Amino acid sequence: MSFRHVVMLSWVDGTTAEQQQTIVDALRALPGQIPEIRSYTVGTDAGVNEGNHNVVIVADFDSVDDYLVYRDHPVHRALIAEHISPVLTGRAAVQHDIE
Repeated sequence: MSFRHVVMLSWVDGTTAEQQQTIVDALRALPGQIPEIRSYTVGTDAGVNEGNHNVVIVADFDSVDDYLVYRDHPVHRALIAEHISPVLTGRAAVQHDIE
């Protein structure tokens, strides 16, 4: 059994394309910096429906403990503090077992 973390993020109005790309690039770099990540997908909203979140992350881990390493990892925490939190207006997340 493995463990999945899914999070959706929304940005405040006025968040620039450059800020958004910096966040996406930094998120996509995390698997190279946190070996506990087994699979990591970052996607931006296609803009088909209004009211959607801007970004989704689907991360798979071998265990809850590996997820906790990722959650608390200094590189991940710095990305959140420096780039995500300043432009974050909404967040939804779920963690669940995968069989």
